[in-house]
Amino acid sequence: MTQTSDAILARMMALHPKIIDLTLDRVWRLLAALDNPQDKLPPVIHLAGTNGKGSTQAMIRAGLEGMGKSVHAYTSPHLARFHERIRLAGELISEQYLTEVLDECYGANGGENITYFEITTVAGLLAFSRTPADYTLLEVGLGGRLDATNVIDKPVISVITPISIDHEQFLGNTLAKIAAEKAGIIKRGVPVVVGPQPNEAMEVIEATAARLGAPVIAYGQQWHVHQEHGRLVFQDETGLLDLPLPALLGAHQVQNAGAALAALRHLGADEAACEAAMLNAEWPARMQKLKTGPLIEAAPEAELWLDGGHNAAAGIALADVLAKLPERPTHLICGMLNTKDVSGYMAPLAPQVASLTAISIPDEINTLSAEDTEAAANSVGIEAGTAESTMAALQMITAKDPQARVLICGSLYLAGHILRENG
Repeated sequence: MTQTSDAILARMMALHPKIIDLTLDRVWRLLAALDNPQDKLPPVIHLAGTNGKGSTQAMIRAGLEGMGKSVHAYTSPHLARFHERIRLAGELISEQYLTEVLDECYGANGGENITYFEITTVAGLLAFSRTPADYTLLEVGLGGRLDATNVIDKPVISVITPISIDHEQFLGNTLAKIAAEKAGIIKRGVPVVVGPQPNEAMEVIEATAARLGAPVIAYGQQWHVHQEHGRLVFQDETGLLDLPLPALLGAHQVQNAGAALAALRHLGADEAACEAAMLNAEWPARMQKLKTGPLIEAAPEAELWLDGGHNAAAGIALADVLAKLPERPTHLICGMLNTKDVSGYMAPLAPQVASLTAISIPDEINTLSAEDTEAAANSVGIEAGTAESTMAALQMITAKDPQARVLICGSLYLAGHILRENG
């Protein structure tokens, strides 16, 4: 019988009972069994942070490709299909090759304990090591110090995007503790680009970099970025760039763009490559406008958006985007995980929205119930109700207002479900 990647991934889920268990011992063991593919990668750019990692990586990739470079990229979680996590020299990994490397990793692991994220990350590194490219972009899954991606001796550059409180049960309950985990990707002598940070986080990052002799390229110090007259203005020690605004929407994307540009300039990018970083970056489920699929057919006059942000910082960023869109009543369809700060996410959105319809995330064991999501929305002053599904929620909203702006939000898992259904 022909194996599929889905079948092997299902087997991998059973190799370790804990979903998250931060240590690198299992990863080092498997990498050694595979002849250390992490040492054979094209030059690595390693990214950590709480918010903006994926968007920043997408812009760096667009910029490098604008320089004519071929780029591997590793990201997580996936939205619609696992293949999204592994991009080989610009293209999503094929089903056949993904199946091959997963099967090889499963065999080399010999039935030992290992988490799903660890073994699939090793599979990504193995694929990258065997495919020629100019650069490898590695996005941290969780934290940094003990993340399965943190096995590269000497990246060409590290990037730390804005840090905020998230995943406290694994990373610590203060910004300083979380920053210490993220700063774990800083390597001796390797420059680190740092996005805007709370002072508490910045102090930890700077102390770590100083201890390791890693040059810091920080927002507000070595580089500056702002929006002016509908353009993005970036300045570093090389000079000033006047660029189009990022293709990705939101004021927070200007700061992410700044970090991407700081990294690209360090790697020798010219102005044309920096412009490509702004214009050509694509990152699904970050204020993505839906254009096709059953939801669009069910509400042809409505304006449908999708966003996967899920913490308090994401709520603030999303509220800022909504405030700047043309005036139109905005209704949320929201599903969230029970591990998130739901009220912290919703509170900034309250002034910008007319209503929220809560749903449970389909097929997700850790979903918050629609009733609990509804209660959280009511507690921050959002008029809320519940629905059985996204489609039912959309039909309820558009029955009252066919031309509503509808934003489906609250979780990357919900976003993935929507993209699969509307792909």
